[in-house]
Amino acid sequence: MGLGWSTAEERRPLLPPPPPQARPQARGPAGGPAGRLPPLSGRVYGRRWLVLLLFSLLGFAQGLVWNTWGPIQNSARLAFGFSGWDIALLVFWGPIGFAPCFFFMWLMDKKGLRVTVLLTSSLMVLGAGLRCIPVSDVEIRKKLIHGGQLLNGLAGPTVMNAAPFLSTTWFSPDERATATAIASLLNYLGSAGAFLVGPLVVPSPNGTAHLLLASQSNTEHIKDRIEAVLYAEFGMVSLIFSAALAYFPSRPPFPPSVAAASQRLSYRRSFCRLLSNFRFLMIALAYAIPLGVFSGWSGVLDLILTPVHVSQVDAGWIGFWSIVGGCVVGIAMARFADFIRGMLKFILLLLLSGATLASTWFTLTCLTSVTHLPLTTGGSFLFPNSFSIESLSNA
Repeated sequence: MGLGWSTAEERRPLLPPPPPQARPQARGPAGGPAGRLPPLSGRVYGRRWLVLLLFSLLGFAQGLVWNTWGPIQNSARLAFGFSGWDIALLVFWGPIGFAPCFFFMWLMDKKGLRVTVLLTSSLMVLGAGLRCIPVSDVEIRKKLIHGGQLLNGLAGPTVMNAAPFLSTTWFSPDERATATAIASLLNYLGSAGAFLVGPLVVPSPNGTAHLLLASQSNTEHIKDRIEAVLYAEFGMVSLIFSAALAYFPSRPPFPPSVAAASQRLSYRRSFCRLLSNFRFLMIALAYAIPLGVFSGWSGVLDLILTPVHVSQVDAGWIGFWSIVGGCVVGIAMARFADFIRGMLKFILLLLLSGATLASTWFTLTCLTSVTHLPLTTGGSFLFPNSFSIESLSNA
């Protein structure tokens, strides 16, 4: 989409140089000018891995900040007076942040990756900073935290949707699936990190009884630990923003393939074509439904498992391993798809079928009053792990 990738002068090095003995124009069999020599496959740069690393770290940080409150919802209720609705809304700000997604896609198309990434990372820095402002008024502090989560949610369209654009811009065709998987799934890995960091750093209300503290002191201790997590996340986001500001080019000097350098449709025209393409709409629907279900489910996992007597720490480990398993398998499958072409649909169908069975079993085990199936720790760790495979459609 958008204007041409590069000028004719920039694309010229992608063509093989003429032989030294054939400086005059080559002639065809009939005496006419010979056709153009076939273009080379393109040119890739080692710096592409640095660009991928910076973008992946940005996605990691966005997922970490988005999933801050779900794994420690019991502690957040005690420290900040959050209700169940507040916890759900803090998670829901992420999907709400996708409302202006077409603006970010237009900006990326017109201005390139650098401008879009810098705008996205600046929103994340501002959002993470709002959550750290020390205000004594509880209601004002709640509003600042909600505002920070919304700004972080506005970064979602870039970190979750720009991975294919980045891989096409910087990587050769035989590396694109791998690069897309890494850039996409690191966002989920950040969510997994929140499941690990939150419950381990922030004690649950019942987990601090051994400290022999009074109720008020216990609350202050939990609040201090939560604020330590918020400050650490703010520092991480600021560091990534500084690195992207120092070096994050929009595109390489020469495209990785001649196909990538070709003329593209205008944004409006391509958008209209996509909306009128039934196959594309079906693919988008198949991607959006499992992704939305999984994101909503994982963000309030502790809230879901608390009624069935699963502790905050155990819920955090369940969420952590579920997402980590999906990320590892997703990157492995993407690398496999780079070598074996034509099997991507079969792989996705196989993984989504397993994820459907796993999520169904896990749901039935949680409905103890209806199904009477045993909810064991091993089953809780195993089946959400398979359910997280739904995130592999990003790759």
